[in-house]
Amino acid sequence: MRLLTFLVDGERRLGALVGDRVVDLAAAQAARVTGSGAIADMRALIAAGPDVWARLASDLATNDLSPFSRPLAEIRLAAPVLPSKICAIGLNYLDHVLEGGRPIPKSPVLFAKYPTSVIGHGDAIRWEPALSDKIDLEAELAVVIGRAARRVRAADAYEYVFGYACADDVTARDLQDRDGQWTRGKSLDTFCPLGPWIVTRDEVPDPHSLPIRCTVNGEEVQRSNTEQMIFRIPELIEFLSRAFTLLPGDVILTGTPPGVGHYRNPPRYLQDGDTVAVEIEGIGALVNVCRTE
Repeated sequence: MRLLTFLVDGERRLGALVGDRVVDLAAAQAARVTGSGAIADMRALIAAGPDVWARLASDLATNDLSPFSRPLAEIRLAAPVLPSKICAIGLNYLDHVLEGGRPIPKSPVLFAKYPTSVIGHGDAIRWEPALSDKIDLEAELAVVIGRAARRVRAADAYEYVFGYACADDVTARDLQDRDGQWTRGKSLDTFCPLGPWIVTRDEVPDPHSLPIRCTVNGEEVQRSNTEQMIFRIPELIEFLSRAFTLLPGDVILTGTPPGVGHYRNPPRYLQDGDTVAVEIEGIGALVNVCRTE
């Protein structure tokens, strides 16, 4: 399934992408065309569990949902989920580590992004130039947690994954360098584009064989494959859940490939009016425009 959140008169609504049309799941449930229950948002759907997910998948595949759907082109998407926390991993692509001339990490490099940094497909990445003028992009595969995970073994980790999305770990490099730690430079409002939807785990047989790329104004600046991850998703879930509980809807950002602006010669940072697209094969394309304010 491809599950999303869209906006109607400013209200967030839960939807599913079927072909090139978006099904309004609340409307379909009210008409008893789907049996997923009165679920208000994505986190509630995720928390409802596998039986509800399976019933919804069956209904989407077999029922006539055309009366409750609209073309995707007419829909304004929002961030598919608003997580309680975002666990981000730095220096997790071998080719990116080599690009920066750093040693290969012996354990995952963890930092957090605040939930208020999350925006959706089509939303603007915004910043105040007086605060930072070295804004960088980082295309990433996002993992969405499906159920509460605490002290999970790597061998069991995929049982705790709900699905995957595209993400952009936008970074204020000057704040990152000045602070000596990463939280502020990574967590400014709008600095975590996420989407365009969540592709459920069953539709991604191997999340470590996905081509990933990023373009700015149509020019390719990043290209790699998720096979380049140093610490893979099961290892990350084991590492994180040993320290704290991952909740349904929480997001893990799994690192970025080479090509970020900070390591270019000369460095290349995002500018007002730039359009950034993160594309992951089998997942989709997340597109955002940049605006100074």
